[in-house]
Amino acid sequence: MSQNLSITQSGPVARITLTQPEVRNAFSDEVIAEITAAFLDVGARPDVRVVVLAAEGPAFCAGANLNWMRRMADYSHAENVADAGQLAEMLRVMYECPKPTIARVQGDVYAGGMGLVAACDLAVSVDSAHYCLSEVKLGLVPATISPYVIRAMGPRAAHRYFLTAERFTAAEALRIGFVHEVVAADRLDATVDGWVHALCSASPNALKVAKRLVQDVAEREIGAALIAETVRGIADIRASSDGKEGVQSFLQKRKPAWLAR
Repeated sequence: MSQNLSITQSGPVARITLTQPEVRNAFSDEVIAEITAAFLDVGARPDVRVVVLAAEGPAFCAGANLNWMRRMADYSHAENVADAGQLAEMLRVMYECPKPTIARVQGDVYAGGMGLVAACDLAVSVDSAHYCLSEVKLGLVPATISPYVIRAMGPRAAHRYFLTAERFTAAEALRIGFVHEVVAADRLDATVDGWVHALCSASPNALKVAKRLVQDVAEREIGAALIAETVRGIADIRASSDGKEGVQSFLQKRKPAWLAR
């Protein structure tokens, strides 16, 4: 059994739960592969009507695992392209899952974790959660997750939060449309259950077609060309001098060199 996540099913509802609270459910290449496989698995189950993505502990997902970041710091451009491609594939699989997906956000969401929430169809957040697109503080950009995050929050909000790396509240996430509802912790499961009931009351085929309709109609298609651009974008920025300096300074717990320029 994986220590990174669990897959459970109760009736028509499959639940994928991130189970690494000790590292704030940060992901690595291994976790990315497991999340991809999990969504492919439950998406193909004929008896699954709804998929819930959840997490244990105080954080929903803090982005990249520190050990993974340490390895990435020494990657070549080609290795960065391959690595980012795995993250892009995970997000694509989540976004194109044929079943409706719900992000049950019980805690903080940072960096790449924002992509997990954005790739789900519905998102409910506990009112105490905070959100942050922190990449530029490390000399990076949220390239691979950008197609999904920009669709979720809109380009105007993305301009602000991609550039400032501000930490913002669940109330702000609701205001900009990144999540659909914000509730107290004791109402989180009831909200998920209400959505599950509504989804299970609808035609499975109609839901599949309706989901595809939104994806087809909304702005630019998230296809191979756009995904390839985002993969190249993150590989380029990781390999840049500021990208390397930002990650190294973070890992070494010091200020990046550009603060002294």
